[in-house]
Parts: sequence; structure tokens; C-alpha cells
Amino acid sequence: MAFSNEQLERYSRHIILKEVGVKGQKKLLNARVLIIGAGGLGAPAALYLAAAGVGTIGIVDADEVDLSNLQRQVIHATSNIGEPKVESAKETMEDINPDVTVNTYQEFVDSTNIAELIADYDFVIDGVDNFPTKFLINDACVMAKKPFVHAGIIRFKGQLMTYVPGEGPCYRCVFKTMPPKDAVPTCKQAGVIGAMAGVIGCLEALEAIKYILGIGNLLTGKLLTYDALAGDFHTIKLPPADPNCAICGEHPTITELIDYEQPECADAAHGVSLKVGE
Repeated sequence: MAFSNEQLERYSRHIILKEVGVKGQKKLLNARVLIIGAGGLGAPAALYLAAAGVGTIGIVDADEVDLSNLQRQVIHATSNIGEPKVESAKETMEDINPDVTVNTYQEFVDSTNIAELIADYDFVIDGVDNFPTKFLINDACVMAKKPFVHAGIIRFKGQLMTYVPGEGPCYRCVFKTMPPKDAVPTCKQAGVIGAMAGVIGCLEALEAIKYILGIGNLLTGKLLTYDALAGDFHTIKLPPADPNCAICGEHPTITELIDYEQPECADAAHGVSLKVGE
């Protein structure tokens, strides 16, 4: 694969990096990344993956753009209100970089379609805003041996971690079970500073890029948290993969994908301090 003069100019700032170079840029152009959610987290991730020249990007979202999205979902514009988010995102991504193929899936992710959605992709980005889907993404990726990055944001805080098969705990190892319903407020209920979505969504894109290129240290076995008001990033070392984990353990009890529901809020203190939504 020979680069055109236009591509050499477009990716020149990547190519001069010894960690990337021509070989690395070719890896990016041949890579396939799926983004689940075209909202606050998925929007900046999609923008930077497209700009970086990730060759095939899938984006999944059933919703349409509304006015309240525009404070943080920077891939959409006022003129896109009422359009499917996946189509709005595709238009912006292709305008940024015509090298990129954008596959759109205007549908809800559930147990009947997630395995097929992730099957043809090298890396998955979790950009969703609810715990049932986060647990489903984890379970599907573990079963399919697909690496993925989880993230969440709320108010002025965010977090992310990366799962790579065989290299650290999965999301379920860390969080075990989802918090009771209404124990953790959503961004719609509690609010979120718009730029937080940009910070954490871009970090998700970086995890995907580092994985594709095989460079640096991924957030495997670590949870990165960011408190914007305190101006503090903190890396928490996570325990090793749990041999008793219901999905990735030595004797998994979850053997098929199901659609989860959050339990009623009978125990609001049940390990939810690190669990945040989008």
C-alpha cells in the first residue's frame, strides 16, 4: 500500500513519530473500531479516530440528535437536530477524513445483536450511558475475546479502563454486579460539564489507537479517574482477573448473553462509588 501525496501530508504529524511512522499509519488505515454510542463519549472518540485515519469505524446508536445533546456531543451540530445520530456522525467523520469508511447501525444494542455487531471489529469503545448495556458489552467482548475500553462520566468526574483478553480483569471482575436502580444518578439527573466528555472520550480513542499500534501501556489492570474540579488524574491499580468471575473466571456461570435490568434500589451503598454514567 503506497500513500498518496495527500495522505502523506494528512498524516505527516503521525508519520514523523517514531512510535507510528509509515508502518503504524498503515496499521491504523487497516484497523476496524466499533463505537457503541454516538453521545458524549462516542462523539469525541469518533472524531479523533476518523482524523487519525482508522480505516473502518462502526458507530451504533438508535437515537436522534436533540438540542440538549449539543453541549457535549461535539460531532453533531444545530443543523443536525432531528437526524439519526449515526448519520450525523457519519457525515462529520467523512467530512474530516474521506479515507475512512463509516458503518452505521441505527439500533439499540441488546443480547440479540451485539455478538454480530462486534464480530468484524478489532476493538470496541463503550460510549453508552447505562449499566445494563455496559455489562452486556463486557460480557459479549469477553465471550468473543475482543478488547474494549470502558468509560463513564458524571458532573465533573470521569473514569476509564481497558480490557484485553488474558491481560487483566474485565469490567465484571471489578464491579461484580450493577448498582441498584436509581442508586447512581444519570447525567440527565445530575448534570455533566461538557468538556469532561471530550477529555474521557479522547482518552478512549487513544486507548484504541495504542492497541492498534501496539505501543505504550494500555489501561489494563488499571482504572484511570479524573476529577476536573480538583485538577487531578489518579490511576488505581486493580486486582488481577478474578478466577471466580461469572464471565471470565475459571468456571464461568454466564454462558449466554442476556439483557439485564438494574435491581431496585434496596442497597444504595453497594459498591457504586466508582460507577458513573455517560
